[in-house]
Amino acid sequence: MITSYIKLGLSLILFFIITPSFAQDNFTGYLEPQISVNHKISPLYAFNFSTSNRAYFYKDGATAVNMRQLDFAHFSELTIASNQSFSLGIQYRFRALFEEEKENELRITQQYNYKFKPKSIRYGHRVRTEQRISPSLTTFRFRYRFAADMPLKGEKLDIGEPYIIVSTESLLSVANTKKPSYDQRFSSQIGYKLSSNTKVQIGLEYRLEEYNTTLAQVLFLNSAFVLTL
Repeated sequence: MITSYIKLGLSLILFFIITPSFAQDNFTGYLEPQISVNHKISPLYAFNFSTSNRAYFYKDGATAVNMRQLDFAHFSELTIASNQSFSLGIQYRFRALFEEEKENELRITQQYNYKFKPKSIRYGHRVRTEQRISPSLTTFRFRYRFAADMPLKGEKLDIGEPYIIVSTESLLSVANTKKPSYDQRFSSQIGYKLSSNTKVQIGLEYRLEEYNTTLAQVLFLNSAFVLTL
């Protein structure tokens, strides 16, 4: 079973790399590093702060690194059962600083999360609703993600050991002045537990954006440093 999931993760990575080469006219590539800080206040309440920046590495047929946006986000999580939680998030995106014709955005998120771990593999279902608010437009998004993560050595993740995360997510975006659009995302990440409270992750995410209208293909090269206080 473990070997099967490793093969799945590697297959997804190869798929993400190969696919864009067949459709470069509508392909965009991004770099997105993130720093995330988690803190559990009590058995029922925890919070997260994160910051990330997104930069183009491939756009309009050209390869160059150019900043696109800077994000700051906060999530408050309320545990309602040992494997279930509700969260409320707020995020602000600085976009106009880097592209004058674009607008900054405030995002409010409501989230339900359900996890279960029958053996060494942990599965998760996540449902989100979002309101993306900018000066000219408010977009409502509805999201569902299924994810699985597991250690790559043994059945329990120990310090100095790697792990893998794979996921897929479906999105529906609705706005007054636009036709509803659908996205599909696939991601695969390899992580490493540096210490009892720090992890690093690196991976790829492939997106099919607005595939019911004008299909755009997007590849993210993601990295993250996760600190748990």
